[in-house]
Amino acid sequence: MKKVLIISPHFAPSNAADMQRIRMSLPYFKDYGYEVEIVTVNQSYYSIIKDPLLLQSIPSGIKIHEVKALSKKWTSKLGLGSLALRSLPFYKLYVSKLLKENLFDLIYFSTTEFPLCILGAYWKKKFGVPYIIDMQDPWHSEYYKSKPKAERPRKFWFSYKMHKFLEPIAMKEVSGIISVSDDYIQKLKERYPHLHTKPCEVITFGASELDFKIADENSENLKLHYKKEEDLINLVYVGRGGYDMDKSINTLFLSFKKGIDGKEDLFKKVRFNFIGTSYAPIGQSNETIAPIAKKLGISTFVTEITNRIGFYESIKNLKSADGLIIIGSNESAYTASKLSPYVLAKRPLLAIFNPHSSVVKIIRECEAGDLILHEEEINHNYILLKEYLLKVEKNISPATNWEAFKPYTADYLTKKQIDFFDKII
Repeated sequence: MKKVLIISPHFAPSNAADMQRIRMSLPYFKDYGYEVEIVTVNQSYYSIIKDPLLLQSIPSGIKIHEVKALSKKWTSKLGLGSLALRSLPFYKLYVSKLLKENLFDLIYFSTTEFPLCILGAYWKKKFGVPYIIDMQDPWHSEYYKSKPKAERPRKFWFSYKMHKFLEPIAMKEVSGIISVSDDYIQKLKERYPHLHTKPCEVITFGASELDFKIADENSENLKLHYKKEEDLINLVYVGRGGYDMDKSINTLFLSFKKGIDGKEDLFKKVRFNFIGTSYAPIGQSNETIAPIAKKLGISTFVTEITNRIGFYESIKNLKSADGLIIIGSNESAYTASKLSPYVLAKRPLLAIFNPHSSVVKIIRECEAGDLILHEEEINHNYILLKEYLLKVEKNISPATNWEAFKPYTADYLTKKQIDFFDKII
């Protein structure tokens, strides 16, 4: 049996988005001839919300190693909060010892704590073990460079310069790239021409029926984070917001406002609930959706809760909704890792995305919901929104083509990872 060492600083019970691919793949690796071990950071060093129920989805027998990190309590005084930077020296020492004492065929970085990936080059040189990087997001990006200061992430210039320096170190010796978007791969190949000779594969995030089973079994202990009112149409979105989603939000709200201005009873029943829209710690987050609603004069119909919620609470909130809304980034490369759980929730679904996003293709192939695309005329989008709301009112769920949806399930996507591992090894 081949052995892979997975680097995932966040892991269950952390509810970080970047560990979900690995968590959902764990039940299947052994079936395909691979033994995996995970090196994560001890949960006492996390600043992200935890969901203990996630531990129920981890198969028994998986070896999980934990490393320490510098305490954020002290490093934040120096302006350093990144888990990658706080844990990097501990990873270097611990994994070097593991590689010296054990034989691994591959190192797999599956995280958005990208600075850790520079250790791949060090370990490859010292121990001869190839490594791959899972590009769930862009690492070094020019996207925010031209944006106003208010729309940039905190400490943007520090992060920008650090990532610009570190990314080439990791990419120089990388053995292969997995990515959620072909656009991310193409940009890396433009930046690093030698990647044209390296295996690269687009593998999206999947969804697991097991997670829905766990959510159902624990439903009574899971909280609804919106007020579910009778005689109203409760629409729910659970996921991040951000200034890079303003096109989707404006497209949705302008279409909705047309119905409100026309005094249509159907639109008056609607309540939008946007939940968990910020990754920032509690008390430090900014609303990015409610201000747009206020500017358009539709605040009465829109609630934004910035605080993140637990993974299984997310599933309960999706399944309990009258209808689901999923919004995408302005960028075409954005793929929305949360799409598959939205489909498995089996509620009327409306997606608002860049027309070139892979999400549009997936929804059409699987007949999983309705679509409104950026840059279409307001009248056109208003008609599409009204048609969707009528479906919600009549409780008409999508006639999803589940055979077409199979390539987006955890089992299928784990096999794609395994096939990629085989290429590298």
